[in-house]
Amino acid sequence: MIKDVLRDAETKMKKSHESLRHTLGAIRTGRASPALVEELPVEYYGTEMPLNQLANIAAPESRMLTIQPYDQAAIKAIEKAIQNSELGINPSNDGRIIRLSIPQPTQERRKELVKQVKAKVEEGRVALRNVRREAQDGLRKLLHDKAISEDDERRAQEDLQKLTDRYQKEVDATGTHKEAEVMEV
Repeated sequence: MIKDVLRDAETKMKKSHESLRHTLGAIRTGRASPALVEELPVEYYGTEMPLNQLANIAAPESRMLTIQPYDQAAIKAIEKAIQNSELGINPSNDGRIIRLSIPQPTQERRKELVKQVKAKVEEGRVALRNVRREAQDGLRKLLHDKAISEDDERRAQEDLQKLTDRYQKEVDATGTHKEAEVMEV
């Protein structure tokens, strides 16, 4: 029973960390990354779809993204979605491929991006704390139902705290790495 609660907590913490990594991948750095535009919603035949379902996205150079639609009719919709996004990048279109030239961010823009990274990392920490709280409630319920002893509950709480600390360190390390990547010139 205790193992089930701890295993469930670890699974949720792992998912929270993966979600944070995915979210941070979409934050723009000086380098071109397909993650910048993969989830960009594109209005296509009256339906919103993520860009990665409509086109092949590649980074042939460190400051260039190419987007090759599977259906050439989607090129205008993709171009419009990029222009309306918060990326601040103008697409160039040759009729078959859309090219996005990623400009070098200014120092001021980098500081804004670091603030965004820190906010996302804090959201990740909050998610971990919420998972810990749910697991603690589960352990208290087991104790209240007399399914486990007080000593078992205390040991399980300590194990849960160690697990939480481990994932907190991973989340912090991920955030620190992304901050360094954003500030890199």
